Amino acid sequence: MEDRNVRTDVLNNPDDEKRTRSLFSVWKIFLPVIIGIGVVILMFIHDAESENLIEILKDIRFSPRAVACIVIGLIFMVGRDFGLSWRFRILTDNQLKWKQAIKVDLLCEFTSCITPSAVGGSSFGMIYLNSQGIELGRATTLMMTTLFFDELFLVVACPVVVLLTPAGDLFTSSSNFFTYGLEFTFWVIYGVLVLWTTILFIGIVLYPSWMKKVLVNVCKLKFLRRFSSKAASLGDNMIETSGKLRNKSIGFWVKGFFATSVSWLSRYAVVNALFWGFVPSADPYQGLILAREFVIWVVLMVSPTPGGAGLSEWLFSEYYSDLVAVGGMALVLAVFWRIISYYVYLIIGACIVPGWLRDYYHKTRTATRETK
Repeated sequence: MEDRNVRTDVLNNPDDEKRTRSLFSVWKIFLPVIIGIGVVILMFIHDAESENLIEILKDIRFSPRAVACIVIGLIFMVGRDFGLSWRFRILTDNQLKWKQAIKVDLLCEFTSCITPSAVGGSSFGMIYLNSQGIELGRATTLMMTTLFFDELFLVVACPVVVLLTPAGDLFTSSSNFFTYGLEFTFWVIYGVLVLWTTILFIGIVLYPSWMKKVLVNVCKLKFLRRFSSKAASLGDNMIETSGKLRNKSIGFWVKGFFATSVSWLSRYAVVNALFWGFVPSADPYQGLILAREFVIWVVLMVSPTPGGAGLSEWLFSEYYSDLVAVGGMALVLAVFWRIISYYVYLIIGACIVPGWLRDYYHKTRTATRETK
């Protein structure tokens, strides 16, 4: 039976169950909503001092083109889910059915919505995979691989975007201070991203045992000792992941990277759809709009707020303000962007998580009783 594949020693004691349920507590779902709405309100109040926001809102017309852009934006998000679900099927050698892969994807995205960006959905991804019949050790390997694919895409794609887009257009806004700060932050985070991707590549592809030794030795430094156990665990995961990936064909890596690219580009293209529908004057800048999405998402990787709440709306409205006639419209677009790419997943996750928790704990408890 599929249930037999569920590790009964993972979440079968009260403390583990309590910690898991606390991740999905109601306040953690509402916190990013409160932060996001609060920031938007403050920004509307600020913009109202220099612009007539009432007139801006009145000028918004849900014409056939505007409605079409919202529909297209939603289709792009479906493309994002298709890419990630397809990747889960590729990584599991199609052991996951499409329905299972989509469920894991939505659960991971919901986790990303309620945790800081640095944590992300992968933190619980192995448990979601385990709940669908994937052995926990293998599930950990798969999530390490998805992390590597995501980082590799950004490391490869960002330099291409920067080379193809004039720096004067890519790193600019209506505020010089914002422009300089954004460019500096982007390159610092990108540098860290390159370093982390290199560590993952060496650890899960080339020399996992050597990388584990390096990580453990580095964490012997006095100010890093508290991370020593996590470094050792990461090293063990790299060794296990490497052993299971070395025999994979070139086709496996190509398909995995392609699915990852489909997912990220679909997510980015939501903003293109919104500009196409609400800001026709920006049509000649569709390439620039897409390029700036790369910058936004790299910067949001270190957001301290759950799901980038607050920071996302502010960053978007500031960054794209030079492409709209009035700054207030950029904030309006930011709201639509977050509804399509964030709040939809928050609502979907809030609907499916209770059922998932109930079913998963029932499976683990049943499997525990059967093994006694």
